[in-house]
Amino acid sequence: MRIEKVNSSIKRELANIILLGEVRDPRISFVTILNVDVSKDLQHARVKFSVLADTPEKINAAKAGFESCRGYIRKLISQRVPLRYTPEFQFIYDKGIKHAADVDKVLEEIKQLKTAQESQQQ
Repeated sequence: MRIEKVNSSIKRELANIILLGEVRDPRISFVTILNVDVSKDLQHARVKFSVLADTPEKINAAKAGFESCRGYIRKLISQRVPLRYTPEFQFIYDKGIKHAADVDKVLEEIKQLKTAQESQQQ
């Protein structure tokens, strides 16, 4: 129960930090925090994020941006989330949204082909 509260608190604060522009790195300006998973001992946190433009250049730039300001983000989180230890962050790009968009695109193409075949048969 406590881990879930810590996860949601850190996720909310990370999103606010990015949204309010407290980290002035332009590489992470169009990033969405999807999930935070803190370890049971509260020493490590895996932060899954998504990028608005899913190009490899934007993804690598966002990863580099997070790596360069990881310490500053940890400092801001330590000031806002009352924990004895502030976890070390590991930022991971989540491919789930892009994968879902690709599946939707394929399903839409199948639907269009099916309607085209039905109209030809009539």
